[in-house]
Amino acid sequence: MKYMNFSSANCKNCYKCLRSCPVKAIKFKNQQAEIVEDRCIACSHCLAICPQKARHIVSDLERVKEAINSGKKVIATIAPSFVGFFDIDPGRFVSLLRKLGFSYIEETASGADVVSELYRQYMKEEKLDNYISTACPSANYIVEKYFPNLIKYMIPTVSPMIAHGKVLRKIYGEDSFIVFIGPCMGKKIESEGFTNKEVLDAVITFEEFTSWVENSNIDIQNLEPCEFDRNSFKDGRKYPLFTGIVSCVSDVIKEKKLEVISISGTEECMELFKSIEKGEVTNAFIEASACKGSCIGGPGMINNEKGYYKRVQKVKNYINRNNSIGERKLDLDMDIEFSRSFIDKSIEKKLASEKEIEKIMMEMGKYSVEDELNCGVCGYNTCREKAEAIFEGMAESNMCLHYMRNRAESIRNVIFENIVNCIIFLDGEMRIKDINPAAEKAFTVKAENIINKPIALIMDDQDFRNVKETGKDILGKKVSFPNYNLDFIETVRYLEKQDIVMIALVNITEEEKNKRKLVKLKENTINTAQEVIEKQMRVAQEIASLLGETTAETKIALTKLKKVVEEEKGCDS
Repeated sequence: MKYMNFSSANCKNCYKCLRSCPVKAIKFKNQQAEIVEDRCIACSHCLAICPQKARHIVSDLERVKEAINSGKKVIATIAPSFVGFFDIDPGRFVSLLRKLGFSYIEETASGADVVSELYRQYMKEEKLDNYISTACPSANYIVEKYFPNLIKYMIPTVSPMIAHGKVLRKIYGEDSFIVFIGPCMGKKIESEGFTNKEVLDAVITFEEFTSWVENSNIDIQNLEPCEFDRNSFKDGRKYPLFTGIVSCVSDVIKEKKLEVISISGTEECMELFKSIEKGEVTNAFIEASACKGSCIGGPGMINNEKGYYKRVQKVKNYINRNNSIGERKLDLDMDIEFSRSFIDKSIEKKLASEKEIEKIMMEMGKYSVEDELNCGVCGYNTCREKAEAIFEGMAESNMCLHYMRNRAESIRNVIFENIVNCIIFLDGEMRIKDINPAAEKAFTVKAENIINKPIALIMDDQDFRNVKETGKDILGKKVSFPNYNLDFIETVRYLEKQDIVMIALVNITEEEKNKRKLVKLKENTINTAQEVIEKQMRVAQEIASLLGETTAETKIALTKLKKVVEEEKGCDS
């Protein structure tokens, strides 16, 4: 949406925005919320209620400052609800605006006075089954987008903001830069529809204005109070209050003997509009406001510290102030077009077949009526409504908390039940709270017989107690259980918040057996080698002994032979 949407950085998928949206105009894709403009009624409740403040709002504030700094004639039209929002004397508030650089300052209530008179004229001239007020842009969008059959009952008159903008343009000139300051985010969208007619140049909310003032370093309490350039009549200041519009046109309502129905809040509006469509409501003047308690109770007002009734009281006191307006008349003789038209803006939704809905429901883990909890956590009132939204591309199946929890539990159970390692959970008293099949098999126990029993019944618990008492985990410690002929790598962690001791045992019994076999084999090999060496040494010694004897005998024989030869030589000579 052009003026307001959700920022991707902060969205945490809590679905609070969707739960607050009466028309479900928020799309979730890839776990990111997005306002769908064609469906949105611009009530801005979703942005106000977001706990993460994950909102992106286009602000005209810098454009206003630029216009002032450039020397333009900047005109402010102030919604009468300002006295309920700001803890500032009305006179000082006007002085503050002048200090900020506004050339002229007026009350939007002057436009409301015009609208009230136009309502009177229309109701006197036109005979309708019902008359629906059109001062609230969000209520107008509800009718145009969701109850287009009721457009014929909408009074075709611009809102007080637009009416006053037209008057200001006429009075102060086409070169004026006109700024509306009010609580309603919907006014930003409403003003966009009139930009081609050059009604308003900028819309800033009270919240935006507050940030401007806070950064201006203006000492408000030392400002001299002053009056608006043109004061409004008292009736126009009633518009932000519940039944305020009715009180402004009560004379013609009585004259036409109309039933008065004042409604505030989007759900109440939609409920009434459904009744009108059914023909259950006729001959009525309907004052419709999308905000509970009307403008003074809207999301643009709730960020200040004052409660709803305090704000109402302040506006009522302001209405009753004695403001002299002199000889001023209503701004109706300026050759200005105050009428407007409303059009059918409804969208044609894709309708899913029963088979398609059933398929989506199964993807959501809803296999029977019992599975349809209709809890509303995802933002949709029923599981079926959510399935229809998935079909339309507005939602995702993983938005279901119960589906995701069951899926997570299912995956957890599969892992817990099938992992080959032993997993045991103990409470703070070292009692077994859960044990997986691998541990049951290893320690020859049954879960149903050992749950809530001390772990000491099957193994020594000193390691586990030490971990809990010291807060130091055991990671990868080799332990043996001779009674079970088992060896494990032990990991023990203490989860303080849950007061749970988690034990994970990786079975290394076979590895240890193989290691022992290998050690035995090595020992046997060494022993065999030692025996061979010793035997070889004995053989060598025996050989050496034999060699020594034969050598001596040879020497004797050779000596004898030498002697014989020498004797023979002597005889010859």
